[in-house]
Amino acid sequence: MRLRHRSTIQAAALLVAAIALTPAARGAPGAVMAPDASRIVSISGAITEILYALGLEHRIVAVDSTSLYPPEALRDKPNVGYMRALSAEGVLSLNPSLILAAEASGPKETIAVLKAAGVPFVQVPDRFTGEGIVEKIRVVAGATGAEKKGECLAKAVAADLGALAKLRSEIEHPLRAIFLLSFVGDRAQVAGRATAADGIMALAGARNAITEYEGYKAVNDEAIIAAQPDFVFAMQRDSNPLDAKTVFAHPAFALTPAAKRQAFVSMDGLYLLGFGPRTALAARDLVAALYPGLPNAKFPSELGAALAQACRE
Repeated sequence: MRLRHRSTIQAAALLVAAIALTPAARGAPGAVMAPDASRIVSISGAITEILYALGLEHRIVAVDSTSLYPPEALRDKPNVGYMRALSAEGVLSLNPSLILAAEASGPKETIAVLKAAGVPFVQVPDRFTGEGIVEKIRVVAGATGAEKKGECLAKAVAADLGALAKLRSEIEHPLRAIFLLSFVGDRAQVAGRATAADGIMALAGARNAITEYEGYKAVNDEAIIAAQPDFVFAMQRDSNPLDAKTVFAHPAFALTPAAKRQAFVSMDGLYLLGFGPRTALAARDLVAALYPGLPNAKFPSELGAALAQACRE
């Protein structure tokens, strides 16, 4: 695991170095300049959150529709649309000097056009682990020339992840959980392996009750009943909201241990699944819902406001 992590960091470093060598980043013949990060298009809620945490919000010229935190990001910046349904023309019309995009951005045709447009483009790795969050921070900081601030933020996030690991070590019997994305007709669309939901379960000391496939998939009632989840969680949403009454009225969920305990919680989607600077806190809140008997201690980032401000300066 450590070798794989090191190789990913090295690949990201090479990517940033390659950006510095593109025509848009070259100066006089024989001289190599740092990437121009004066006009950033941020495509990912987590990337936008990192940029704000680094004090670089004044360089952002546009964000995508998942950039919901801080609230002023989507309120004050132009919106290039949903990260998986981008328009190359819409992004390039903002005259960016640097595009930062999550790996899941798309469609593929649009990403190909953006990569070929001559504008420095960094595809930021999105691994749903604590190490992946720290890696993401360092890649964004490296691409924007904010390495010192990035290390400050990475250390603050690592401290929160350490506190989370200590809390998780007190869990004696991990619960089985299901993340419910939505109902498609009468079928539940739930998270399998290699998803942000699967990753947040692991950080919160729970086991994914659905492991037969990767990604999000609509499953039949028999699969839900067979999974026997102890807990169900979901994203908060304005349209078609999910709550305990709605979920446990479903015939399949009604026959689970979670229904007997009315064990359900919904949380803000970016906070819960974004895998950005606040993810350790989101996992801590999920731990509190899963295991109400465990202590709910303050994490270092909540106690060290001065440190958080220092990362922006």
